[in-house]
Amino acid sequence: MHAQRWRTSLRGWGGVGAMAVVCALATLLVLLLPLTQTPAQRDGSTGIGGQGVAEGTQARAEACEDNPQDLSLSPSLAEGPAIEAIKKRGHLSVGVDQNSYRWGYRDPNNTDTDVQLEGFDIDLARRIAQELLGDPDKIRFKAIPTNQRVPAIQSGQVDMVVRTMTITCSRLEQVDFSAPYFVTGQQVLAPKSSPIKGYDESLADQRICSADGSTAYEKLDADKKSGELPASADISLTVPNQLDCLVRLQLGEVDAVVTDGALAASQAAQDPTVTLKGDTFTTEYYGVAMKKGADDLVRRVNRILEDYRKDGGWKRSYDNWLSATLGSNSDSATPPIPKYT
Repeated sequence: MHAQRWRTSLRGWGGVGAMAVVCALATLLVLLLPLTQTPAQRDGSTGIGGQGVAEGTQARAEACEDNPQDLSLSPSLAEGPAIEAIKKRGHLSVGVDQNSYRWGYRDPNNTDTDVQLEGFDIDLARRIAQELLGDPDKIRFKAIPTNQRVPAIQSGQVDMVVRTMTITCSRLEQVDFSAPYFVTGQQVLAPKSSPIKGYDESLADQRICSADGSTAYEKLDADKKSGELPASADISLTVPNQLDCLVRLQLGEVDAVVTDGALAASQAAQDPTVTLKGDTFTTEYYGVAMKKGADDLVRRVNRILEDYRKDGGWKRSYDNWLSATLGSNSDSATPPIPKYT
């Protein structure tokens, strides 16, 4: 969320002058507005205007602060330039992780000569390919580190990223997201023998690892500046890939890892000497990230997610990959209910 851890407002302006002049100008503006607006402005997207526009944009920014996961576009089967380009190419390009156990990884115990990527995120990516192109194998995976998820989308290296990526306001300024497909929260991972109890004062004088560009690091940095995290906690070590933190922990180079609880649980399943410490201390939603302006693709992915939840595909994937580590009664065991703009 990771990694692999989304606010813009427009300022209104208005004229000054005699009341009669203002009224006349206002009347003229009402008559001319439909002719002078661009299509984007007519449908309420962007543009600089009067006080109403400023207030509307500010309201959207405030809504993002509280619920960035609720700002995706409504589902649709309509096709546009983004989907047409994918169909013309003949395959879907997806940025994924290949090192996150049960999310996106290659099973080291698989003796096949051609070991395929598998996991919860991989299942979703294949479902999207199936719905868009009629074949789950018409997909090309590109392994990308946590801190390269946004650049990979912006540069066109991939059509989308399905990689435990949290929807945030700052990221929404750079990429577009689907509705959420998973809910989790930040949590502390540390050796079982560690005196660390959770995200609290027990982190004083401890070395904490997080992934560069992750919401985990953003939270650590903000809390240290605000005094909510002990001043003596060392958060200086960041790594490109979240799994690298587990390696640093195993080597004794750090005392704790902060990452999404869903990922931390999978890492604890890989290494019996470490465990989750304390409860989750944030609420975060994973979304499929896509290029800004690819509205037709965003809407289609949201349609696919609706079907994925309703036909049991999501639940089957969860039971297969995640129930062993997260359980069947946790908040994560049920897909989040989407809301749309």
